[in-house]
Amino acid sequence: MKLPSKYIVLLVVLSLAGIFAYQAYWLTGLYRTMRTDLERNIIEAIRISDYNEMLIRIERLQERNREHGEMSVSTGFDSEGKQFVRSSTVLHQVSDTVIEGFTAQNDTLRRVETDTVRPQAMLHANEGFDMMLHNQSTMTGMAIYLQRGLHSGLDIMTSPEFSVYDSLVSARLRELNIPIRYRLQYLYSGYDVNDRWLYTDTLATGGTPGYTPGTDAVSYQYAFSSSGHDVYRLTTEPLSGLVLRQMAGILATSLVILIILGFSFWYLIRTILRQKTLEEMKSDFTNNITHELKTPIAVAYAATDALLNFQQADNPAKRERYLRICQEQLQRLGGLVEQILSMSMERRKTFRLKLEEVRLSDLLPALAEQHKLKADKPTDIRLDITPADLTAYADRTHLSNILSNLLDNAVKYSAGKADIVVSCHFVEHDGQKYTEISVLDHGIGIARDRLPHVFDKFYRVPTGNLHEVKGYGLGLFYVKTMVEKHNGTVEVRSEPGRGSEFIIKLRMKDEE
Repeated sequence: MKLPSKYIVLLVVLSLAGIFAYQAYWLTGLYRTMRTDLERNIIEAIRISDYNEMLIRIERLQERNREHGEMSVSTGFDSEGKQFVRSSTVLHQVSDTVIEGFTAQNDTLRRVETDTVRPQAMLHANEGFDMMLHNQSTMTGMAIYLQRGLHSGLDIMTSPEFSVYDSLVSARLRELNIPIRYRLQYLYSGYDVNDRWLYTDTLATGGTPGYTPGTDAVSYQYAFSSSGHDVYRLTTEPLSGLVLRQMAGILATSLVILIILGFSFWYLIRTILRQKTLEEMKSDFTNNITHELKTPIAVAYAATDALLNFQQADNPAKRERYLRICQEQLQRLGGLVEQILSMSMERRKTFRLKLEEVRLSDLLPALAEQHKLKADKPTDIRLDITPADLTAYADRTHLSNILSNLLDNAVKYSAGKADIVVSCHFVEHDGQKYTEISVLDHGIGIARDRLPHVFDKFYRVPTGNLHEVKGYGLGLFYVKTMVEKHNGTVEVRSEPGRGSEFIIKLRMKDEE
């Protein structure tokens, strides 16, 4: 059982829509993932830069320790799982001692150790330290709290160096391949002495020189103090453009794939529809050609039956009439068979034309007489061959069939009397000489929108109810195919109600 073509087309369209939808869903998910990763990297760059800035301050403090004393800061969790921050200082003290007129300087060491501090904003674990290692987010949070704990002790001794922090952020963003323009701020927020209103002070500003955030700019901030009052804020433009630029290769590849799939499915649907149309045309052709073949057979059979069984042969006039009918029908049948065989031969690789010089003055008069005899209407065929010995370099049999088809159409599509003019002469175009044969009629003509299709296989120009013209859509297709086999061209000019003109151009032998 064959699946109707409309359901095949529907399945193809649904499949293509599903592929497009899945591709769009996948690209949207990838965009969101890349955007989230980019935002996470920016926040992480802010935090890591803060940690590196503290390391730089600690290194500087160590340099001072060697000259003035020692300072240390430690943070961690005690046996109860509570976090602490502890700092201690060892100072070099110099005292003067006077001995018999000389003054001596004695160095002594004094250690000052602060009590353990547990900031209120630090992490507290009620169920012990092991609970904090259950997942990555908890470990990251623990690292943040430890970093803030270091700030609590370190910031007592030395303030953050914003210019160093700014350069570290810029370097970190370059390492992560995040080419953004940004503004960096060091903010402090708190309440007034009476705790009545919240204020925010901008202690320092840096970032990309000359950059001013737009109205749709977004901000990412990191509170680095235990109390949450000290904040680093990075403001930049929305990251959509940067994410799309990073996805440019994937988007281009996906677009190419979608275009290829779309073209493939379109071509598949087009092929299916053309195959369906061709199948319908073949079915119509089979029905039509069956009728066309049966008609001359039935007429010839009836004529011979009348001669044999109804003593019509004794009457010379009737005998001649019936025999002429048989001859005409057999000629018609032979023409049909010849065209069908010619079309089947045209597709064979072994098909070869027998080219020769054909005198048109010898070929055309006989064809004109044949079509006058078999026409069922008054027919006048005028020949204009200039010069009289004009020849065409062609296969005689196929050239005869080509002209016969054109003359047959001219007769069939003429309203009333068929007035046909066949003109033959040579023309020169682009330095090459051609034999041009024109068949002009004054029949019903062809509409302009039908002209591009008249040479298509199985195509027949609709004639409405004006004429019941028999045919099966192979004649003009045969004409075009054979003319092209001769390396020639065929064209048609027509106006409805004024007739049609078919023009054939065949290259002359000396131009081969």
